[in-house]
Parts: sequence; C-alpha cells; structure tokens
Amino acid sequence: MMPSGKYYIGDLCYVMHPQWSEFCDLTISGDCVKNGEFELSNGVRFAAYSTMYGDGGYKDEDGRTYHVDAGLIGCILLDDIEDPDAKITGGQIIEFTEPFETSEEDGLISFGDIRIDTE
Repeated sequence: MMPSGKYYIGDLCYVMHPQWSEFCDLTISGDCVKNGEFELSNGVRFAAYSTMYGDGGYKDEDGRTYHVDAGLIGCILLDDIEDPDAKITGGQIIEFTEPFETSEEDGLISFGDIRIDTE
C-alpha cells in the first residue's frame, strides 16, 4: 500500500538517478527482476513493475502516455525525487487523495485506479 500524495508515474530511470544503484540492488536478483513495492535505506518508498514487452510507449485507460527506456513503470512521491534534473516529462503526475494499492497482472500495471496495459 502506497501513501496518499502527488506521484510521478512512469519509468523510474528518468527520476531516480541518485538512487539507481540501490534501486537495482532491490529490484534485480541475478537474472530475475522483482516487481512490487520497495523501500530505500533512507525510507523512500516506490513501486516498480516490468512492462510486458520492454521499452516503448504505453497508454493508460485515459490515453495518457508513459515512455519506457528501462523496461518498467513505477511510481514515487514527487517530494522523494532527489534529482533536480529529473525528466518528469517521460511519465505523468497523478495525485492520490487516499492510500492506494499497486499491482501487475498479465501486463496490466495498476497504481490505484490508474491502469496501464503493457501487453
């Protein structure tokens, strides 16, 4: 469960440069990529899910586009993005007024009521 707030949703490689090494340590195990919700050593929470077909552009049910260069779509609170040069234009800024769940099933990535079909 992710807390309420204003989030960047998109490929986290665009916004998590300072934390990328720790991000990879948490989300990659050998040849396996882990999907789900994670917490960095400094307490920053994020969610990350692999897309069905890797890089490209994916749309949600409202037609908003999410550009992908690292084969994943995730979410992180805007206030937790440490990189002043973060490319937040690769995804979308969405405000959640209540805590929300995240998931992925058969290529459908969900952040609360946002659904992104990557199949």
